[in-house]
Amino acid sequence: MNSTAKGDRPHIAVFGRRNVGKSSLINRLTNQDLALVSSQPGTTTDPVYKAMELLPIGPVMIIDTAGIDDQGELGAMRIKKTKEIMRKTDLALLVISAAQGAGDFERKLIKDFKEKNIPFLTILNKIDILKDLNSEQVELKSELKDFFLKNNLEVIKVSSKKEINIDLIREKIAQKMPRDYSRDTIMGDLIEPGDLVVLVTPIDSAAPKGRLILPQVQTIRDVLDHQATALVTKKVDLETELAKLKTQAKIVVTDSQAFAEVSKTVPADILLTGFSVLFARYKGDLESFVQGAKKIKELKAGDKVLIAESCTHRRQKDDIGTVKIPNWLRQKIEPELQFEHTAGRDFPADLSQYSLILQCGSCMLNRKELLSRLAEAEKAGIPIVNYGIAIAFLHGILDRALKPFPKALACWQKD
Repeated sequence: MNSTAKGDRPHIAVFGRRNVGKSSLINRLTNQDLALVSSQPGTTTDPVYKAMELLPIGPVMIIDTAGIDDQGELGAMRIKKTKEIMRKTDLALLVISAAQGAGDFERKLIKDFKEKNIPFLTILNKIDILKDLNSEQVELKSELKDFFLKNNLEVIKVSSKKEINIDLIREKIAQKMPRDYSRDTIMGDLIEPGDLVVLVTPIDSAAPKGRLILPQVQTIRDVLDHQATALVTKKVDLETELAKLKTQAKIVVTDSQAFAEVSKTVPADILLTGFSVLFARYKGDLESFVQGAKKIKELKAGDKVLIAESCTHRRQKDDIGTVKIPNWLRQKIEPELQFEHTAGRDFPADLSQYSLILQCGSCMLNRKELLSRLAEAEKAGIPIVNYGIAIAFLHGILDRALKPFPKALACWQKD
């Protein structure tokens, strides 16, 4: 459970007003005191993440958010952070207090959930304040009854304090969780048992000491899970290793920065793609990124390009996002392009100022958040492309990098 990557866990976020018992509910669901609880409204400020196992689903990421009714300048900033969490939410828990009731704040949340295609459960907390603790017989105020009826809500009546219906919430979460919160495989559908897969992994100044980066580790595991063999090598040793093989490799997967050199080394009858291309499909929608690649050649002087990275790694002098990609675009497309960078969870609400969005491999994002970014870009009419696809295009080998994916290749070659 502890080794499951954050981006591969379904994300369950808890929303509601201040002091409705969101943190208490999380503590009861997890059987741990994970979230700070207080009767003082506004105890939870920034979103709080906790990786855990929630049966019967398994490893999940639970997110506690600030109250949607927070006040003041800081409150407005907290609400903004809370709404940003929706980008990555696979399933939302809307918590309403039996004491406070429901109204405009809850209506706005429900509207946001529906617009962003987020399934949600409605939880009426603090029913212990009502006279009859038999959850089937709890008598609700007429205003709450009307609210639930008008919004066509199925309500789970709960007391975090008395631990009433906590198991029922767990059961409902398992039933409601979308089945497509992640793809089943990174490349298992591209290979057969017994196939040989060669993975070209750079060990350079950007590589973490003593380990491989997450996409490489996950790809190795995926290959082994599908009864194939993974051969891991560096770019400088690739030609030698290929020559040693008694059985020809089925496919070579390379770090996208080495696309140009690796393409020259790998024979044309061996499939070739990149880790970033694999993750464009695994985390997002490959065809959407391919459509974005078509717009790269249309960039003109003065256009602004957003480079969005999902992690906050230490920058190197030859950093891929801040140095290499901007240089390649200026050299091959337009020398007077402007660039803006975001990192981690940050992603601009207003995309209209950009002519293109370049998204990293997204190994730190869950599938929901990457699909949310794609949807926001589409809504704004701004093309978005993934690092690996952009780099393959800039080096003239995108056709080859997409050959393992016939649907995406057809999309690229279509006028």
